[in-house]
Amino acid sequence: MKAIINTNIVMADHMIPDGAVVMDGGKIVDFGRNIKVGSAECFDAQGQFTGPGLLDIHIHSAAEEKNICDEPKKNARRLLEEGITGCMAALYFSSTAPQLIEQAQRVREAMESGDAPNLMGLYMEAPYMNPKYGADRNNNPWKGDIKKEDYMPLLDAFGDIVKVWGVAPERENIEMFVKDALAANPKAIFSAAHCEPTPYQVQALQKYGLKCATHHTNATGNLAKYPECRGVCVDEAVWYSDDIYAELICDKMGIHVDPFMLRLVKKIKGRDKVILISDCTCADQFGDVPIPEGYDGVDDIGFDNTGEIAGTRFLLPRACRNMMYHTGSSLCDVFKFASINPAEMLGLADRGEIGIGKRADLIITDALFGIKHVFFEGEQIK
Repeated sequence: MKAIINTNIVMADHMIPDGAVVMDGGKIVDFGRNIKVGSAECFDAQGQFTGPGLLDIHIHSAAEEKNICDEPKKNARRLLEEGITGCMAALYFSSTAPQLIEQAQRVREAMESGDAPNLMGLYMEAPYMNPKYGADRNNNPWKGDIKKEDYMPLLDAFGDIVKVWGVAPERENIEMFVKDALAANPKAIFSAAHCEPTPYQVQALQKYGLKCATHHTNATGNLAKYPECRGVCVDEAVWYSDDIYAELICDKMGIHVDPFMLRLVKKIKGRDKVILISDCTCADQFGDVPIPEGYDGVDDIGFDNTGEIAGTRFLLPRACRNMMYHTGSSLCDVFKFASINPAEMLGLADRGEIGIGKRADLIITDALFGIKHVFFEGEQIK
């Protein structure tokens, strides 16, 4: 039995000061104030904050030289040391079917090996998004019609380990693909991604489990019925629906999402429907690309060879800290956005928050979300 003592415990909507968290068999067996830890091996948090491990549902790389799908074990280990106790490898639409299958196979093998225990599955930023949007969009082999003979090899090869499929609701025959993807994995979730649908096209897929918006307000269209009038599109559909979670990329200078927009989304969606992601990509994804004009001082996001924004160069703890700066969010808030909410969206009842019987995946941070220590299934990793 082990215990974290002398800590402020971060709950969903409050904190427990001067508390302790007791762990046994990889689970939390008790927590709170005035907890008797008995003969447990104690770790003194020295008054810092203990919260649930982070879940990054949308990440390409742990800021390593290769993406997770190329070196899954190395990336997963780095993420674990940085407090990401659960992650999903994101595959991208610029890959062909054979490449996606090969990438997914490496992820599957890592998951089955036991050497990447925090790797939970795949987040498919592929194949069927709107080819008008996203980095590296000139290199997209999936621009043509949606056909069973093209996508069934993907579903047969790795459909069972896909947790989230990014789709463009406006693409013709997307409903056919969604139904077949659900046949491969009935628990799969769909996300409106790289798209410009009408709100009605978004609503049409909600009955199949569309409950997420991929990097909300990034790589999305803005339909205008009349040239002089702002239209309504996927972003407004996300705001309107109480059931859709909004992923947010929160970089240092508010490039992906303007700080005012971050505050607006937080106000509209509330604490329960915001999910922070890193969307981190590997440093050499596009080689040594110079920072485009107009981005002076930006050092934490990536660019493709055309100067288009291409993900980030930071991990989820940094996103949490940036969210605190840009929106005034509290520690309780950002743990909601980076732990509790993603777990609830994915239906992971065993993790994401501190509670008796939950996995003992815990991180200890300072007041500005600097990661100090990490516990995974009760074992200290950092």
